[in-house]
Amino acid sequence: MTLLHPAPAEAGGAKRPTGSRAWLLLPAAVALLAGLDAGLILLGVPAPVSARRLPDVHGMVMALGFVGTVVCLERAIALGERRALAAPALLGVGSLLLVTPLPLVVGRTALVAGMAAMTSIYVPLWRRQRDDAVLVQAHGAVLGTGAALMWLGGTPMATLLPWLAAFLVLTIAGERLELARLAMGPGAGPTLVLLSGLLTCGVVAALLWPSAGHPLLGLTLLVLTGWLAVHDVAWRTIRSTGLPRYTAAGMLGGYLWLLVAGAVWLVSGSSYGGPAYDAVIHAVFLGFTISMIMAHAPVILPAVLRRPLPYHPLMWAPLALLHVSLLLRLWIGDALGQQQCWQLGGVLNEAALLSFAGLVVWSLARARRTGVR
Repeated sequence: MTLLHPAPAEAGGAKRPTGSRAWLLLPAAVALLAGLDAGLILLGVPAPVSARRLPDVHGMVMALGFVGTVVCLERAIALGERRALAAPALLGVGSLLLVTPLPLVVGRTALVAGMAAMTSIYVPLWRRQRDDAVLVQAHGAVLGTGAALMWLGGTPMATLLPWLAAFLVLTIAGERLELARLAMGPGAGPTLVLLSGLLTCGVVAALLWPSAGHPLLGLTLLVLTGWLAVHDVAWRTIRSTGLPRYTAAGMLGGYLWLLVAGAVWLVSGSSYGGPAYDAVIHAVFLGFTISMIMAHAPVILPAVLRRPLPYHPLMWAPLALLHVSLLLRLWIGDALGQQQCWQLGGVLNEAALLSFAGLVVWSLARARRTGVR
């Protein structure tokens, strides 16, 4: 009942919200397209829309508008109460407002309200299931809310990167604990709660004392990621076939990029621009987060849409393109300073996302046409 795992039937016979909930994915889809367009502008290549505001809101549109809305929608469905749908609705609408001519404060306020509503969803979930996995995810939501609040107050996006990164990392880490609890052992829950607390200390330290705080943040992220990677069942399922192997490859690739982000923070320290900043932000948000979403899309979307998304071998293509293009962008582009490779890698990043989105739409339509359930 997390981002990467379908919610079980609610206790007491409560019904999940139905009907219009699928429409809440539309703002997330628009946010994805707006974010990709802004990414092209930042790369310095031609973009379909050249609105001057788009590059300034690129990070929030992708992190909270796209990923945040998807995460929050799944959480609302897991809770099974219609009022919980207000949270993903606010995040989705807020991301759309950011790309309109309205004052930025309007969209920023909606994002704060959406993240606060998302955090509140974890309260009844915790009462229902006093589980360490829920606690870790709630921890991440609090950090995401803090990022939205500080952005409303005018804090630069570069300063908020650790907060947004921790929001996504802890959300997915909590899910991995839930899915792989038996393999991780009986002490996994308290250990992950402790590690999430250490990561939060690193996030706060990076804000208050950037020079010392960013290396500390990098170290805590390395420890957390290493612990997750070592204990994840993906090391076993990678030797399987079909969907289990595909999912495992996406997870292990995601962990690798998260280790890259932690290493850059540890070695480079505070960086609010340039190659190190580009490497961290895209290792976390593309290499880790998007890889995890791609890996688990056959589980996430059926839980949200109540429509099957059968695994297809073609799903390997955009996943492989994502990781190869990140190597091109971060290694040859950022690390070795090759501008053209940096741009080409960025364009191929977007091609990977768009091709996967198109493949999902095709698979959903194909499953419906052939009557797959």
